[in-house]
Order: sequence, then C-alpha cells, then structure tokens
Amino acid sequence: MGTKPETSSIASVSAVLDSRDGDRNTEFEPRLFPTSTSTPARGESRDRDEAPSVRAASDTESGIFSGESEVCVDHELELDWFCLSEQKLICSHCAIVGSCRGHAVTQLTTRVAAVRNQLVDMCEKIQLQALRIERFVNQTLAAKEQALQTDASRVREQMLAQVSRVREALEEEEQRLLEEVQREEERVEECLLTQKSHWSQALSNLAQTRLRLVHTLTHTPDIQLATAGQEITERVEEAEGVGDPCDSVKLNLNTACSDSQLLRGLWASAVLLGPAAYGPADLKFDERTVSPLLRLSEDGCTVTFLSKKPPQSPAYDPARFDVWPNVLGSVAMPSGTHSWVMDVAQSGAYKVGVCYQSMERKGPGNGPRLGYNNHSWVLSHYDGDFSFCHAGKHQALRVVRSPRKVGVLLDWPSHTLLFYEPDSGVVLHSLIHPFNAPLVAACAVADRSATILH
Repeated sequence: MGTKPETSSIASVSAVLDSRDGDRNTEFEPRLFPTSTSTPARGESRDRDEAPSVRAASDTESGIFSGESEVCVDHELELDWFCLSEQKLICSHCAIVGSCRGHAVTQLTTRVAAVRNQLVDMCEKIQLQALRIERFVNQTLAAKEQALQTDASRVREQMLAQVSRVREALEEEEQRLLEEVQREEERVEECLLTQKSHWSQALSNLAQTRLRLVHTLTHTPDIQLATAGQEITERVEEAEGVGDPCDSVKLNLNTACSDSQLLRGLWASAVLLGPAAYGPADLKFDERTVSPLLRLSEDGCTVTFLSKKPPQSPAYDPARFDVWPNVLGSVAMPSGTHSWVMDVAQSGAYKVGVCYQSMERKGPGNGPRLGYNNHSWVLSHYDGDFSFCHAGKHQALRVVRSPRKVGVLLDWPSHTLLFYEPDSGVVLHSLIHPFNAPLVAACAVADRSATILH
C-alpha cells in the first residue's frame, strides 16, 4: 500500500493558514496571532475549547505525541505540522519564520496518515511473512521430516548392501589367495622334498663309489690295478654323472601368487584417499638435474619444455641430464610408502615414474633415457598412446580418457609401484619389483609443461 508525498513548502503552509482564516468551521484553527478579545458564540466557544482536548486524547492514545505537549514552546501555537528534515512536531510559525524555515514540512494529519499507512503495510508484510513461515514449518519441514526417515533408511540399506558386497568379494578373494598361497607352498615343499631325496640318493651313490674306488686303491694288487682301467673309468663316470647341485627359482615361493587386482586397488584407494596422497610439501624438482631443454619455475614444481636449447648452457653439473629432457625429484625414497601427483594436462608428451639415483645422466644413449634401462620405471604418454616403459620394453596401456593428472604410489614393504588417475581413482598400471636401491621421482617433458601438485 503506497503513501502520498508529505512535503510542503512555506507557500503551501501559508495557503493552508489562509484557507483556515477564511473558514472558521475547519477542524484545525491556526493561531498565528493572539486571539481576538471579542466574545465568541457560546456554542462556538465550547466547540473550540473541547476540540483540542478531544484531539489530544485521541492522538495521545494513538501514540503520536507520546505524552508530549501540543503547544509550541517557542510560539505557543498548536503543533499541527511535522518537519520531515528534523523529524519533529512544529507549529506553523516554526515552518514559516522559525527554526524549520526552508525545511520539508507536512501537515500533521498527512504525516499521521502516512505513518498509519506505513504501519498497515508493515503489518500486512509481517502477516504474509508469518503465513509463509507457518506454511514452511507445517508443510515443507513436516514433509522433509517424513522424507528424512525414508531417505536415511534407503541410504543405510544402500551403504550396507555395498559394504556387504565388498565384504563378500574380499572374503572370496581372501579365500582364493589363501588357496593360491597354499598351493604354491605345497609345490615348493614338494620340490624341496624331491631335491632332498635326489641329492640324498646322490650322496649315497657317491659314497659307495668312493668306497669302491678306495677299496680298489688299497686292496688291488699292482698287476690287477694296472689292468683295472675300465672299471675305474666306469666308477669315475658314475660319480661325475651325479652332477653338481644348483639353486633354482622353482625352489622359492612365487610371491606373485598373492597378487590381487581387487586387493591392490582397495589398498591403493585407502592410501590415496588419505591426506598424504599429494606427497610431502618439500617434494620438488632438483635444480641440479634439470636438462637444458627444460625451464624450472621459481617454486621448483613446474618444468616447461624448450623447443631449442638456450644460447647459454647452464653450468656443468654431474647430476644434470645434458641430452634428454629429464628432471628428477629432490627427495630420495629408500623405504616406506610414498605418493605424489603430477599435473600433465598441458603436455602431450611426457614420462612420469621413478628411477635409481645411480641412473646415468650424460649422453644420448639409453643409459640416461627414462624407461630404456634397468634403472627406471615410467608411465609414458606420446602421440596419444600410453605405455609402461622399463629396460627398453614398452607395455601398451588401455586408457579410456587422457588423464589431466597422474599419481604415483611407491610402497617399499610390498615392492609395489602403481600409477593411477587421482580424479577417478582408476589404476592405470601397477607392478611388483624387488627394488634394491633408493628411488627418486623422475619426469621427462617433450611438450609444454608438467607440475608437481601439493
């Protein structure tokens, strides 16, 4: 509900006063000057005397004056105007020649009507707001409360079903792996028993052959000994035929019998979902190892490929790769579990993995080339293809979409190296290898840049 403008000028105040002078029957009679000494009509006097008291009682009850006087203390005139500039009640003289001259003023009745309209609007708005709140509490929240029980029950059932399925799969996998380990153990035990039996018999045969040869040596007359060459040769061939024992991998337990893609994936997820997935904050690229074909960022976490070698080569350093665009991490990993994440979204040609600190650094051969020697294990992306590279062998990998990030997980206790996509948790490749020396993070970039994320 809108309100009409309240402001009035001095001219309008004067006009109002003039109209009141011309019409003595108006509700408000301004007293710009002292009242006339003429005796008014009896009824008229009673009306004028009663009107202010009635009006004062009405306005006081409505809270307009809040118990204040109705007469201006400066001009002793009725406070029938309102100054909008100073927000106070004034008389007509205050508006024309007094302290509120030139201010925005309005008649008291207009001001009261505007305030009443404002209060009505506010009450209506509060009532509508209360209705909306009541409707929200009685309908929306009540419906949410009912839906909460249903949704919570459904979510619990889904969660329990998933956990139950995982538990069943783990129990089945556990049983399968235990049986695999048991079979492998029985196989090795059988091999060991066979070997023991074979070499025990060989020892017995050798002992008998030796006794016969000793008996021939000590008890055969010289004439017969001279003609016993054939018999001696047969005994010697018999002893030599036993052969020498040699170790064999068949006599060792094949630890791959416990390899499980399901178990490895769950284990990797448990490690990689933790706070240490992005590696230690001090893991950066080692400035000493940066190839001249790479530029290292100031924070030491990003390397950018340079299509041409800079005019001025960096100072010689035995740790620096001088031909291949390689760089190594600054932290050695001789034990424990380690993981880190590389941002490779900008690069179309890169290698990410690990290598021994003893890897060669100089020359164009395969020695310092990641993935082409026995000292490095990397995941390679080149020309749209993904592969795992080690010792010059490339194992093609099936990757559904090119990852923007590549994570590496190295676990010394299980000798496991795992490459994964952090955004989806998909394992790109994993292997078990008996690493025997401290490893460092390794990276090669032949297109744009790669970054260690923290």
